[in-house]
Amino acid sequence: QVQLVESGGGLVQPGGSLRLSCAASGFTSENYDIGWFRQAPGKEREGVSCISVSDGSTYAADSVKGRFTISRDNAKNTVYLQMNSLKPEDTAVYYCVADVPHPSVQAMCASPRYDFWGQGTQVTVSS
Repeated sequence: QVQLVESGGGLVQPGGSLRLSCAASGFTSENYDIGWFRQAPGKEREGVSCISVSDGSTYAADSVKGRFTISRDNAKNTVYLQMNSLKPEDTAVYYCVADVPHPSVQAMCASPRYDFWGQGTQVTVSS
């Protein structure tokens, strides 16, 4: 059974850090582009960060650039999202997605559909 399982969300104060993990099972994540999306109430889905399987290149949305870093550990079949300097506007449910390789990592983050989705993990940034 193919699964993506996110973990690491929670409540954090502004300026704090969290590291989200996305553990893949039932398939080899190193053969897929991986991305993180977020969905906040009343807002459109936003592609936060993606990583390419072909060359390891990464993409980060302008809203998180310089604060969030995506990485992958193929030996553990896991992808991470390190989130630093968190802001209240980062509050959302964060989802991990996987898909067949795209022409570019930007295309991966802009794609409207994906082969695999996780169940999401809540991140709340509040004092």
